[in-house]
Amino acid sequence: MKTKNTSLYLFTASLVLASMACSIFAGGPAYPEQTVSASPADSQSMRDQLEQALLAGAETGVVSLQITESQLTAFMVDRMAQQANPPFTDPQILLRNGQMLMYGKITQGWLTANMLITMNVGVDELTGQPKIEIASADFGPLPAPEGLTSAMSAIVAEAFTGSFGPVAVGFRLESIAITDGIMTLTGRIK
Repeated sequence: MKTKNTSLYLFTASLVLASMACSIFAGGPAYPEQTVSASPADSQSMRDQLEQALLAGAETGVVSLQITESQLTAFMVDRMAQQANPPFTDPQILLRNGQMLMYGKITQGWLTANMLITMNVGVDELTGQPKIEIASADFGPLPAPEGLTSAMSAIVAEAFTGSFGPVAVGFRLESIAITDGIMTLTGRIK
């Protein structure tokens, strides 16, 4: 009898310890079936393309740049890796139907869930800077972490404006178009 009780207690204790060691997946929106592969070279490629587009624009006055999903995903992976406590992990960015879709994983305590933030990306007519508006945010069964949507908007906006940075003095963005996995930015240098 004691052996059965001891075995039951050990089994129960091992289940409790195992559950404490792991996080529990709580669901959320499914990641895309085809994931975006991204490498540090993709992030650097985006920076190089931007620099070349701005140099060419200095001569012609017109700047045109195409950014791919893998370049944006790699850039976001870099940004999240630079933060001590990133608001999400495992980013995947898709560019579809005129919108930017950003997938990721969020963790609250022992719970982990997938997230999907859908953004409309346009141009602020007054400043000539990118304008990012969150159209929807799905954090699965978890409540939206406090300030996450504004933090996401700030991170994405900083990714754009930070990329243009000091190289783009006098640059004014005129349009952003998103189609079939590519974001095309056009603008002028004054």
